[in-house]
Amino acid sequence: MKPKVTMIAWNQNDNYVVTAVNNHLLKVWNSYTGQLLHDLVGHADEVFVLETHPFDSRIMLSAGHDGNIFIWDVTKGTKTKHYFNMIEGQGHGAVFDCKFSPDGQHFACTDSHGHLLIFGFGCSRPYEKIPDQMFFHTDYRPLIRDSNNYVLDEQTQQAPHLMPPPFLVDVDGNPHPTKYQRLVPGRENCADEHLIPQLGYVATSDGEVVEQVIGQQTVDQDEQGMEPSILDGMIRQLQLQQDQQFGAEQESASSGPQNGEGTPRRG
Repeated sequence: MKPKVTMIAWNQNDNYVVTAVNNHLLKVWNSYTGQLLHDLVGHADEVFVLETHPFDSRIMLSAGHDGNIFIWDVTKGTKTKHYFNMIEGQGHGAVFDCKFSPDGQHFACTDSHGHLLIFGFGCSRPYEKIPDQMFFHTDYRPLIRDSNNYVLDEQTQQAPHLMPPPFLVDVDGNPHPTKYQRLVPGRENCADEHLIPQLGYVATSDGEVVEQVIGQQTVDQDEQGMEPSILDGMIRQLQLQQDQQFGAEQESASSGPQNGEGTPRRG
């Protein structure tokens, strides 16, 4: 195999350079002389994460597609701590990214299965206040492009940035209680009735019908005189504001300079 460097990082005081090579070794170099000081052995697959400690120049973190997370002492070339990201029933999860906290007491990692792993000193009780599974109900909704090639949400025909804040759901699309919905930016001060999403049955690409959070009332519901959803009202209000703003701009443009010297407008 032809050796290739997959990642490189300086330690905190720049005395050492650590390189990750595709033969699964980490190499520690003297940054002034270029001398190879240590080979760090432990990974079984390619490494794409190298993170230096925010203030301790001895410590370097590495993580890779083999699911291994190592804390190294690069001055001695030794392994300090090791964690293997084993997922029950699914094998190991490749680690895609890691970052230290500013105080150096914690670090967080994300893996290929959508997990956020938090390591560190102290009590884990604060993290027990939130659900294990947190997704936005719009995370996997399809997008389309309009005639101007702008992106729209397929279901609501709205630009994603104009849509109301999404709801927090679990991995199966079931909404979390209202106390968790207030964690979403934009919903902090909402009344309880605004934090209860509308549920409906949605057909998946495989033809399976599942109950999920839906974002807009259907035409059939309008015809049947069913009670409109809170989310529908918010979307329609946003659309009305946008239409009014667009109308005001058009009126301003028509009453502006007629000699062609006015500000150019995008169609």
